[in-house]
Amino acid sequence: MVCIMSGASRQLALLLCGCCVAALGAQAEERCPAERHQAAQYVAAVYEHRSILSPNPLALTSRKQALELMNQNLDIYEQQVMIAAQKGVQIIVFPEDGIHGFNFTRTSIYPFLDFLPSPYLVRWNPCLEPHRFHDTEVLQRLSCMAVKGEMFLVANLGTKQPCHSSDPGCPNDGRYQYNTNVVFSSNGTLVDSYRKQNLYFEAAFNTPLEVDRITFDTPFAGKFGIFTCFDILFFDPAVRLLRDSEVKHVVYPTAWMNQLPLLAAIQIQRGFAIAFGVNVLAANIHHPSLGMTGSGIHAPLKSFWHHDMESPEGHLIIAQVAKNPQGLIGTGNATGKMDPSHSKFLKILAGDPYSEKDAQDVHCDGAPKWNTNAPPTFNSEMMYDNFTLVPVWGKEGYLQVCANSLCCRLLYQRPTLSKELYALGVFDGLHTVHGTYYVQVCALVKCGGLGFETCGQEVTEAAGIFEFHLWGNFSTSYIFPMLLTSGMTLETPDQLGWENDHYFLRKSELSSGLVTAALYGRLHEKD
Repeated sequence: MVCIMSGASRQLALLLCGCCVAALGAQAEERCPAERHQAAQYVAAVYEHRSILSPNPLALTSRKQALELMNQNLDIYEQQVMIAAQKGVQIIVFPEDGIHGFNFTRTSIYPFLDFLPSPYLVRWNPCLEPHRFHDTEVLQRLSCMAVKGEMFLVANLGTKQPCHSSDPGCPNDGRYQYNTNVVFSSNGTLVDSYRKQNLYFEAAFNTPLEVDRITFDTPFAGKFGIFTCFDILFFDPAVRLLRDSEVKHVVYPTAWMNQLPLLAAIQIQRGFAIAFGVNVLAANIHHPSLGMTGSGIHAPLKSFWHHDMESPEGHLIIAQVAKNPQGLIGTGNATGKMDPSHSKFLKILAGDPYSEKDAQDVHCDGAPKWNTNAPPTFNSEMMYDNFTLVPVWGKEGYLQVCANSLCCRLLYQRPTLSKELYALGVFDGLHTVHGTYYVQVCALVKCGGLGFETCGQEVTEAAGIFEFHLWGNFSTSYIFPMLLTSGMTLETPDQLGWENDHYFLRKSELSSGLVTAALYGRLHEKD
């Protein structure tokens, strides 16, 4: 049988796992041999869920009415668990907000909240002990699903925790409300829970007073880390978790609204997997009208992903995953025989004289001006930030553009020219819209049209083929490599890493036109 995945090739599938299964809604299609290599791999699933939403999330409702809505979503979850069980899945991940929905107030969400005892203080199997605690109906259903499917199950729900007025942090209504992930083992035991730290305009929930840094062990793949949605951009808990070298896998429920050209859901998921050399099991919510789609099982070298702005249906991804993910080669001479473009890149980094005919050095204070006919710099808004850019003209060239302390460089060749405008952009500063955080970004992007003012607009289709090196003198080691081509297709860099205090990404033989190639750096200490 042929192995197929959303937006990825048969070659990638065979390289990653030797087996994958994809399912859409209740329709499952087995597309590879069912056996898995027990010693080296496990079988994982993520479900992109189109949740049934409350028609009026601001309205007050009863616990009974809230459970009626949540049970409709849980019925779909249970269907997906049973489909996954038939394919030998050992762990399944469901998205953020998938059970209760979103856009609630603190008061209106209350009937949707389960009480959650601490897994550290209480060993509890909700399926076997359903009456031990009040208001735990959702936890009971999830626990029983894990039992029926004989798999670890990760889901997101709203939880409540009573507090006393003697607690200085206790809200006026006498309870904490949390955006919570829960993990159940295959026998239904509540293994662990994680309360979201970096809330994204979620007035219904409290931020935990102390950061949850949660890992859990599995018998099939060792240690997993867990966090939620917006957390992926911050040091705590995401980066700190991965300081534990035993954490090779991350489960990641999310409700992510795509924003191109740099922060589509599958872009940041894959970028995180590559940057940290881990497997990321990412389940997003599916509401295309809100720009919400994009889930995947991402390894550093390959991805199984789903991004669909057309279909109204949910989507189940199943794949075999390496227990010990292999990372990309980072050093310049680790690849054996060196091609001419990489040799030229290394010479530029070493400071060797470079041909005036090809060099186009642009707007970097103190840098040599090799070419008086260099293309003009311009500014354009990208991701709500004021990027400095330079157009990418011609079939080959070397460009440089700088902002503050960051200089971005591009060495490129194009087999043919397309009737499109591309630009190399740089941003080094504090992002302040829809969150506040400091970024350093080098990005080669396809513009929305032929005018400079269109650079930074959202596009998903492109025809321009490039072979290139993209690099910059980043001040951080936390850099997400991003490669996106036409039709929301993820690509794998040929090579990336540090060379002479510059971080670089190298790519040739794109499968389709380039939409975005970026190095997205985070300076957490400047947030």
